[in-house]
Amino acid sequence: MTATLIPPATARAHRDSNVLRWLAAYTSSMLGDGVYYLALSWAAVQAGTPAQAGVVMSVSALPRAVLMLGGGVIADRLGPRRVVIGSDAVRCAAVLAVAALLFLTSPGLWPLALLAFVFGTVDAVFLPAVGALPARLTDKSQLARVQGMRGLAIRFSSVVGAPLGGLGVAVGGASAAFALAGLLIAVSLPLLISVRMRDLPEDGAPTPGAPRTTALNDLRAGLRYIRRHRVLAPLMLAIALGDLGFVGPLNVGLALLADHRGWGASGMGWVLAGFGTGAGAASLLLAVRGRLPRAGLVIGCACATGAVAVGALGFVATLPAAVGTAVLVGLLTGLSGALCGALLQTQADPAYLGRVTSVSGLVSLGLTPLSMPFAAAAIGAWGLGPVYAVSATVCGLGGLVALLVPGLRRAELPG
Repeated sequence: MTATLIPPATARAHRDSNVLRWLAAYTSSMLGDGVYYLALSWAAVQAGTPAQAGVVMSVSALPRAVLMLGGGVIADRLGPRRVVIGSDAVRCAAVLAVAALLFLTSPGLWPLALLAFVFGTVDAVFLPAVGALPARLTDKSQLARVQGMRGLAIRFSSVVGAPLGGLGVAVGGASAAFALAGLLIAVSLPLLISVRMRDLPEDGAPTPGAPRTTALNDLRAGLRYIRRHRVLAPLMLAIALGDLGFVGPLNVGLALLADHRGWGASGMGWVLAGFGTGAGAASLLLAVRGRLPRAGLVIGCACATGAVAVGALGFVATLPAAVGTAVLVGLLTGLSGALCGALLQTQADPAYLGRVTSVSGLVSLGLTPLSMPFAAAAIGAWGLGPVYAVSATVCGLGGLVALLVPGLRRAELPG
């Protein structure tokens, strides 16, 4: 599929119809994901034991983690637009096929496990391409604003997707919820096809007429490019440390904290809502402002201050204090995360963007979730306070990397 190319635009991203079409497609796809995950968990619980349902829900993690780096190579070779469209088409077809199967019969767990495996495999290609696409939609000066708009779409999808899935289950069971997920993903396809791409210079791309390298060599070249880059290399380390210290306390740790404090599930929901509110405010700030000066320094300060807030969350005694702390955590980590994404987009050579985003995605979505069982075991052994303090220290180290490495600390977003 040949991309439609457009000349450089001068419109701000939030007023650019091309960017808004992409945003609508992205939001619809993310809503479909939210409905899909609820439908999958519900159907798995209904068809098997809790342990079997847990296995089904985790099936997608392995192919996503193992294949993510290869997905970045594919995104760079074929172009992110083509890969995103193809991936969404496969995801849509797989979900609708399972919806039809569940409507016609009761096949048990095997189609759910197969669907989860297909989703995880496709995600390994889809996620790097999604990360590489914004740089081909608008000027570099608008990428921070695009990251803010993307963050708002993610927050909206996380709030609306699960209730939509629950409504689908209530109306027509798991098959109806899967059908709804497939239709939402399907809505993104014509929007993505209508999105126009920019013809970006690709200094790292092969010279026309030169022999085509192997996928493995492309992967090695991408990793070597990141390792030698004065901004991307420390930025990847900062992202890894920040996510590693953040995932445990804000997932399994929060459930244990709410139970230990006697806040219950509703209290945990309020804390999560506080985090989502803060993260949404950070995304809105970037979507409106479009650019923050001294981005590298802001990342370091926000990550370091956010680490203190993460640690404090483990020691607060009352629910209102926890909600307020969660708002601060969401604001600071949301700001640093969006700026990290914008720096990845603007600092990476367009020819390497798929591989760059695949490395950051592997760290955030493939490796750091593995810390959750260790965090739970550590909380059981030593209690909430020490584990939250250690997690905060790890987060803080990510901020220190951003503050101490000159290349990253002085990094700026294009004006």
